[in-house]
Amino acid sequence: MDRMSSRMLTVGFDLDMTLIDSRPGIHACYVALAARTGAYIDADLAITRLGPPLADELAHWFPAAEIPAVADLYREMYPAIAITATPAMPGAPEAIAAVRAAGGRAIVVTAKYEPNAKLHLEHLGIEPDVLVGDLWAEAKADALREYGASVYVGDHTGDVRGARTAEAYSVAVATGPCDERELREAGADVVLADLTAFPAWLAAHRG
Repeated sequence: MDRMSSRMLTVGFDLDMTLIDSRPGIHACYVALAARTGAYIDADLAITRLGPPLADELAHWFPAAEIPAVADLYREMYPAIAITATPAMPGAPEAIAAVRAAGGRAIVVTAKYEPNAKLHLEHLGIEPDVLVGDLWAEAKADALREYGASVYVGDHTGDVRGARTAEAYSVAVATGPCDERELREAGADVVLADLTAFPAWLAAHRG
């Protein structure tokens, strides 16, 4: 049986560059972190490769032994700097609404620190049924399986790998650092220009 036809449709969504345009907030936070620590951080470069865990990016700018403490400092600074600076991606609320209209539930599975992810969603009025943070790439499959997600929507090849590992249908949106070719080569089942195309895709796919 097609997993989409199961009784409870569950669709997972990534957060950064899928549901929210986190570039302005993260850019501002890296600028503040550089000022606070005295380290050089190219914030313009950092926001071109969003998706992987924070520690992966900090490794470009700090010695390995300093990363845990710097990551804690970044997460502490983040709410006051990044939340209000971050808008929803076009079509994000409508994508969640489309899942609900189909009788399903929407979950967010992200590599972002979960308390900060929750602040973003609350600020934007986006209310998923479940939020799971601190999971990246293949590890996202743990949450996708736990909640029975048959579809996972994300912008990064890591999101595609997470969907494939969970045996969920991989819907990619070309709104993040990975272009359509990269997403398809990673194994995405479908690539949409952005989330505004998701409601129509979902209706057609279920039909």
